Amino acid sequence: MLDLSFEAPKPKVIAGAKHDWELVIGMEVHAQIASKAKLFSGASTGFGAEPNSHVAFVDAAMPGMLPVINEFCVEQAVRTGLGLKAQINLKSAFDRKNYFYPDLPQGYQISQLYHPIVGEGEVIVDMEPGIARRVRIERIHIEQDAGKSIHDMDPNMSFVDLNRTGVALMEIVSRPDLRGPEEAAAYVVKLRQILRYLGTCDGNMQNGNLRADVNVSVCRPGQYEKYQETQDFSHLGTRCEIKNMNSMRFIQAAIDYEARRQIALLESGGSVVQETRLYDPDKNETRSMRSKEEAHDYRYFPDPDLLPLEIEQGWVDGIQASLPELPDQKKARFVKDFGLSEYDASVLTAETANAAYFEAVVEASGDGKLSANWVINELFGRLKKEDHSIEDSPVTPAQLAGIIALIKSGDISGKIAKDVFEIVYTDGGDPARIVEEKGLKQVTDTGAIETAVDEVIAANPAQVEKAKENPKLAGWFVGQVMKATGGKANPAAVNQIVTAKLGL
Repeated sequence: MLDLSFEAPKPKVIAGAKHDWELVIGMEVHAQIASKAKLFSGASTGFGAEPNSHVAFVDAAMPGMLPVINEFCVEQAVRTGLGLKAQINLKSAFDRKNYFYPDLPQGYQISQLYHPIVGEGEVIVDMEPGIARRVRIERIHIEQDAGKSIHDMDPNMSFVDLNRTGVALMEIVSRPDLRGPEEAAAYVVKLRQILRYLGTCDGNMQNGNLRADVNVSVCRPGQYEKYQETQDFSHLGTRCEIKNMNSMRFIQAAIDYEARRQIALLESGGSVVQETRLYDPDKNETRSMRSKEEAHDYRYFPDPDLLPLEIEQGWVDGIQASLPELPDQKKARFVKDFGLSEYDASVLTAETANAAYFEAVVEASGDGKLSANWVINELFGRLKKEDHSIEDSPVTPAQLAGIIALIKSGDISGKIAKDVFEIVYTDGGDPARIVEEKGLKQVTDTGAIETAVDEVIAANPAQVEKAKENPKLAGWFVGQVMKATGGKANPAAVNQIVTAKLGL
């Protein structure tokens, strides 16, 4: 397998009134596990149901109801850990995180503070070809989601929907390795891509199935390098956590605002207080939500209703063997096997469906580079213009491969191919039959082409003299011949004959 080498990007530097400052960012991403049932009950996880219709007795914390672990959710967490090249802990345990809120019926959340199921891993975040950030994953633990409080349905009352209560989440915690807003957004994009390849989370941020808490701090240049050498957090600034971000654009805007807020505070002689903040996209600002709690504030203790979770290495090995080809592997293979640029390979592997479509075209056409050009530029361009996904494409891989085959055989030119693509996209049909029925086949008869060239030369004597003085003007004759033949003449043959006729 080809390794795509890369260099780390430079950190984002923000100029304050007195000094330059650098950003330090860590992420806690909450990913809803793709499972039909909740973590400790058989209640449905379906989105959009009537409020409080997907609630089992244990979710509602009815007396005497005991949690029962969903094995599939455990498997999905292990699968995620393996996909992130992380350590899988064969022994883990659940803890109770105690806090009181109307949408948390038990008065505590079952989580894994002390003994998570997944340990250290990594994510390679691509910024541009040859530039990437290696982000260390500290841990992944499984926990329950809370319900949802609704405050805008009545002027005097709030409502609670417990449908999400007990839904299984993976909290994916990174080290503070990200150094700018763009990197943070790209990290979430890459993590989402991996989860979708693995099938462990659908990544739907609009529905809240993937959301991020962003820890932001600032430090003077050189301090981060001292932290890297010693792993001593005292070299870094005090961090603030921005909760529940579910948009790449808002993640970037919130980080930029929060960093500048902290810089202004520090340069005016103040100090940053560790706290949890919320981002208001309408005002483009963060505001204080609550002072930052530490573990002891939640009174964590081992959950007495759940035994420690023990899994076998053989079971983990079986999950490992079932992993699909992941984005970085697929990207490297596309570069190696099809001769694609790193950028084109990145575009084609962004989604599993995109990659599968491209490979189907290559298999039928036998040409990786030409297939990539047509899939990315013509098909993806048209789908994006109409706000469609690859699943909505009216052009099948076989049809696109048919167009490519006609180009390779010399039956049609690139220009005619675009006309054929338009017909197939709009009306469907077999490309070869369309070319035959509409008389679009490329003219390769040199005699016919010579006749057309002679006619253009005879009609433009002044242009002939100019071309003899400046050979670059021969292109004008090629264009006129192509126009006269309705774009059907073989461009290479036209160029050759024009050059010979003009004596260039």
